[in-house]
Amino acid sequence: MNSRKDEIVSNLALVKEKIKVSALASHRNINEIELIVVTKTFPASDIAILHELGIRDFGENRDSEGASKSVEVAGNWHFQGQIQSNKLKSITTWARYIHSLDSQEHLEKIATLCKERIEEPLGIFIQVSLDGVVGRGGVLPNQLNELGDLVISKAGVRLMGLMAVAPLGGAPDKAFTELAAIHKAFYTRFPTATALSAGMSGDYESAISHGATHIRVGSSILGSRTPAL
Repeated sequence: MNSRKDEIVSNLALVKEKIKVSALASHRNINEIELIVVTKTFPASDIAILHELGIRDFGENRDSEGASKSVEVAGNWHFQGQIQSNKLKSITTWARYIHSLDSQEHLEKIATLCKERIEEPLGIFIQVSLDGVVGRGGVLPNQLNELGDLVISKAGVRLMGLMAVAPLGGAPDKAFTELAAIHKAFYTRFPTATALSAGMSGDYESAISHGATHIRVGSSILGSRTPAL
């Protein structure tokens, strides 16, 4: 356990230093940037180590993992995987935030499940597609305002902002430059939707330089993953 803890301590310190350097280089306040540690495929014992080190925000892509781990380790749990309608009843019981809303159908179900969450509404990030291929997750930029209007009309949910993933094989700086412009237009219309969830282990420094407020980092802290079955 000690060797594993030492590994996580070292990796976490390096990521935090890179976040600090990126924030300073971009003339940003480091307190504006929320680190979400993506724990998919890693055991609850790793999350317990992270909790001991002061991490409280954890991200999961699968409902089954999030549901079980959130019982073992308290924290702010983020669901960031592709939404399956039949999993939403469970997801809304353990997740405080959903980063991947991309359809009205899913919003309607979420709103029904969360209508009593008045004091602590579920935080919603709308996922925007940066490659124009809707099937990979995310709505097209020209559909964002319509979905945003629907989110703010619902009780029990709170519009946080946008989420995006840089297209595979593309230049992160180019993708996040585009995303920054999309987000600026979005929060001009929705002034409370200031959050921007972008950047993973391979590109979080670029995302920070383009305004990301929430970065989702897994392997740079916890190491290489064993492929999930």
